[in-house]
Amino acid sequence: MEYTREELLICAIARMLDGCKNIAVGTASPIPGSAALLVQALTGGASRASILGSDIHNPFNDGGPELFDRAGQGRVDAFFLGGGQIDGEANINLVSTGPYPEPDTRFPGSFGSAYLYFSVPRVILFREEHSRRVFVDKVDFISAPGWSPPGVHRPGGPYALITSLCIFRYDRERHRFRLDGLLPGATLEEVRDNTGFDFDCPDNIGPVAAPEPDKLALIHSRIAEEISETYPEFARNRLGWQG
Repeated sequence: MEYTREELLICAIARMLDGCKNIAVGTASPIPGSAALLVQALTGGASRASILGSDIHNPFNDGGPELFDRAGQGRVDAFFLGGGQIDGEANINLVSTGPYPEPDTRFPGSFGSAYLYFSVPRVILFREEHSRRVFVDKVDFISAPGWSPPGVHRPGGPYALITSLCIFRYDRERHRFRLDGLLPGATLEEVRDNTGFDFDCPDNIGPVAAPEPDKLALIHSRIAEEISETYPEFARNRLGWQG
């Protein structure tokens, strides 16, 4: 069975979203958005995908502020975050690198990431570039912390980290990532060489599970068409949508 890396990631993320009733996806996130739509289709609408920037799959009247409000009420089960830097404790940096107030590089800004990190139970970190520039031993600035000390009310937090080479799961008790699977063509040595933080690894790490045929069929048809409303180039160039 042939499939692309994008299709593999969409199916892998969909498995992580099992049991989530309300899945929110930010802008510029076509792979997570496709996974959320796939879960919505597989559950017959019992799970709901909300994609910021979409004219069809966006129930929010006020964009980000309404998303934050729903998350604070416990009405968002899963969300996706990225970072200019991510370290081994799942701290993310969306501000800058280098010494303040004259940093070397500026990122887009935190934009409520810490609030969502604390509020949403299943936050999946997604960053396709897998390099030591991104995955560092310690972030230069903590936009959103991966964990909080005892006594801090925190229903939300990191669940997994997905990259172009592999998938990590996050251990909230030990504040560490554990390698969960390799993408096609990637090796453990390659992951170690391109990761700036230490992580746990099982003795016999295997590949990420291949996409199921029924999910691939949905991706090639219904999901590709639905995601094309928000990301037409992604649907055409990476999912083969012909509409």
